[in-house]
This record gives sequence, structure tokens and C-alpha cells, in this order.
Amino acid sequence: MTNQKKITIEFAPGAFDSFDGTQEELDAFQKEVIDMFANLTPEEIQARSTAVDVDYIEDLMTDDPEAAEQLIRALGSGPDGADRNLQ
Repeated sequence: MTNQKKITIEFAPGAFDSFDGTQEELDAFQKEVIDMFANLTPEEIQARSTAVDVDYIEDLMTDDPEAAEQLIRALGSGPDGADRNLQ
């Protein structure tokens, strides 16, 4: 048996400010995300991950500047709002 660190999912304050739905729908969505990761190892999560395409963000800046700004802000700060370094 391997000793693996349990993965926890934390939603940053304000992460769903632009969510368009009921509180029940938001609760169900958050539960779905948490359940999705509940039984995955970090290696499985990384294998299922997709790299951020910088060209996509550049196109988004032209097509939907508000969405691009929101995405850049989300990628650039940690759960407590502090800047973080992405690798």
C-alpha cells in the first residue's frame, strides 16, 4: 500500500461570482468537481491535465477581453488572492 497525500479541493473566495445559476446548481457543480478528484492520484490528475495555450489567451483577449482578464487574474493569484508563480 502506498502512502499518498490526500488531495483536497478548495474554491477561492469569489471563484464563482460570475456563476449563472441557482445555489443548488452551484452546490451540485462543486460536489461534482470534488467527487471527480476524490479517487485520483496526483499522477492521474497530471495525466488528465491540459496545458494552458498562450495563443488561446491572446485570441481571447481580442474576442472577449473581459473573459481573458478574468482568466489571467485566476491564473495569477493563489486562493488567498496573493500572487503566485506558475511553473
